[in-house]
Amino acid sequence: MPKRFFELKDRVDIPGRWELGYLLDSKGQQIDDPWRFTVGKAAPVSEQLRTPVELRGNPLDFSHAAFSTPIVHARVAALFTELAPNDVQLLPVTVEGQQQKYFILNATRLVKCIDDQASEEVSYWKPEDGLPEKVGTYFSIYGMRIDASKVGDARVFRTWGWESLIISEDIKDALERVGATGTRFTEVTGPAVSTPEERERNRKSRELLESAETAREATWRTLGSLDEEVIMPIAMSDAWPGQRQLWRVIRREAGRTLLVTHGLSDPFIERLEPSVGFGLELALEVDAAVKDISKGWPLLLLERVANEVAHHEHVREGLKAGLFSMEVSGKGMPKSLINKQGRVAVLLGVESRTLPKRFSTPYGEVKLVTVKALLPAELAHVLEHGAEGQTELARRFAESGEEHLSRVRRKSAV
Repeated sequence: MPKRFFELKDRVDIPGRWELGYLLDSKGQQIDDPWRFTVGKAAPVSEQLRTPVELRGNPLDFSHAAFSTPIVHARVAALFTELAPNDVQLLPVTVEGQQQKYFILNATRLVKCIDDQASEEVSYWKPEDGLPEKVGTYFSIYGMRIDASKVGDARVFRTWGWESLIISEDIKDALERVGATGTRFTEVTGPAVSTPEERERNRKSRELLESAETAREATWRTLGSLDEEVIMPIAMSDAWPGQRQLWRVIRREAGRTLLVTHGLSDPFIERLEPSVGFGLELALEVDAAVKDISKGWPLLLLERVANEVAHHEHVREGLKAGLFSMEVSGKGMPKSLINKQGRVAVLLGVESRTLPKRFSTPYGEVKLVTVKALLPAELAHVLEHGAEGQTELARRFAESGEEHLSRVRRKSAV
């Protein structure tokens, strides 16, 4: 009987579920090389790692931390240890606020087995894409299928070239028997099972998303030099309209770096109709040429703010009305921005002289909302004076000539 294999995914559509954050070292700093647990090889770890809960909710037995790092409950870890001891590395990780034991599930085998012909759709990076180091590697795969004859005795592995986490049928069955929460299984063996209707839906979805993405990119390129790489955190969220979280990086004059969300204005993909999603994108600019965006505080801050926007309608309504302030976790943030409660505040919607208020897409107008990191004294001013305090801060920021710019080292505006 032919072997069956399944892609193991984080089930993001569970109502009220938690969302885990970045992996942190013993000093509370983001770890170097955060992708190390997704590439199909053993990872060196010399200290106890931990992860914050970015969005409070029901704990899951299987879920992704940032950069698609699989985190499993101890009972799931025991199952993998029993059934695939030679295929996995299980590393203890502290999930903040949890007494239960959790582990990083690292598949240590990388198998070249994707079947291009059997997969529904496969595309590769081309020379005209502008990234010569990626030419000939996978750009996208839909309806992935693998050649099980190339898997050998592996029961847990990553697929070469497209590092999906694959498990054997017996491990899938075991996870279902113990009722492991947070898991989603997609078969990757056998013939493609999508119907013509499903293929047409996928085609339409890609068309909608690509049109929105192309329009945004055209706007980003008018603001500076756009990095070709699209930043994609790995734990995708169905709270974003297109069910994908993307960020772009724009290099600006005077060595500044502008980060923008790249998906809050995607069409609502479940509706399969043109729209501008939430009708906005966020922009955070800093006064430094940030080289490694994935390790810097600006992306971390923007990600936290974006998650609040995506998950809470009252936040989106506030942004549409005008200035809006909020607080997010200060973990991993510069000390100068953190208040006594361990949080960081931002003021959203400060008008900028160098960024557009809105831009056009084929599906409608999108509002570009600036994100300004506040100092603790400025937050106190907002808490005391409310909307008037927000307006006063925005006025003073404009007078300084750095209305929307976020700086770690500066004098308070109040």
